[in-house]
Amino acid sequence: MNISVFDEVPLRDSLRGRTPYGAPQLDVAVRLNTNENPYALPDAVAEAIGKALTEQLRELNRYPDRDALALREDLAQYLGHGLTSERVWAANGSNEIQQQLLQAFGGPGRTAMGFSPAYSMHPLIAASTGTEWLGGNRNSEFGLGAEHAKAQVRVFQPDVVFICSPNNPTGGAAGLDVIEAIAAEAPGMVIVDEAYFEFARPGTQSAITLLPRFPRLVVTRTMSKAFALAGARVGYMAANAPAVEAMQLVRLPYHLSSLTQAAARTALAHASTLLGQVEAIKEQRDRIVTHLRRLGLTVAESDANFVLFGRFKDQAAVWQQLVSRGVLVRDVGVPGWLRVTAGTAAETDAFFAAVEGIDAS
Repeated sequence: MNISVFDEVPLRDSLRGRTPYGAPQLDVAVRLNTNENPYALPDAVAEAIGKALTEQLRELNRYPDRDALALREDLAQYLGHGLTSERVWAANGSNEIQQQLLQAFGGPGRTAMGFSPAYSMHPLIAASTGTEWLGGNRNSEFGLGAEHAKAQVRVFQPDVVFICSPNNPTGGAAGLDVIEAIAAEAPGMVIVDEAYFEFARPGTQSAITLLPRFPRLVVTRTMSKAFALAGARVGYMAANAPAVEAMQLVRLPYHLSSLTQAAARTALAHASTLLGQVEAIKEQRDRIVTHLRRLGLTVAESDANFVLFGRFKDQAAVWQQLVSRGVLVRDVGVPGWLRVTAGTAAETDAFFAAVEGIDAS
């Protein structure tokens, strides 16, 4: 992007010098860089969604259900934990959910923080809403202990805290003790980004279980990953009722189309089928962890559908070598590390062949 073009328009000073978020979009045989679900929707699910969309077509002259109540009821049922529609909110992807949260609880004169390395969109969303970003940190192994996290929150006193669990790009989930410590210390809202929760290893507990104890806690999720609906753009959050009511103060009118709502509801009705794909993806993730370690590489523990691996003297050079072999992974900006999405078995095999031929010196 030509940044100098902004000299011709009165762009906000806080946005000058920034570049848009986005992963490279290259025409290669194997794309394992954006954490997409590698499986197309099963025929039966695709046909059901097609039928649901067709039923909506004759009503496109009318606005959709402004509050997406039926979808929120279905999401509450999917999540369980005694949730009702009054404690669930839906929007166009979890990024829009997080943007709405910062519109309501952040903004000019307020601050947000996260624990780096973490999801790079969080500080970008903060900037877009005029919220000052404060960078916390993880330890050298990408872990985040309860006391370490609490100490940073105590120093920053932020209005909003973000914590990814499982963490993107490193992959590990946070223990509930860490989230409890943050929620107990934080003076404002705590947002737990659980975009990859369905891929977590057995025994991992959701922060949703903490909602009754912490009125300012919010858990965001997405249907892009486990439900293979990245193209539909559906995100949602579970929270206590006042936080959901706050979303209605900042959401655009009729923000979630009737087609999106219909597609999401149909996918939820086929949750057992779609989540069956999750187990196949987890199997490939674990294959990747095991194989890369056999090659002598360092691999971060993962509860997500991706794996962070290194440590390279020049990860950009390794990234380029993999691209030249037809495999696209992600350079997430963590020095010495790259991230690979768990794909199909064939894609994993192609990745292995490419990795074994690289020069990591």
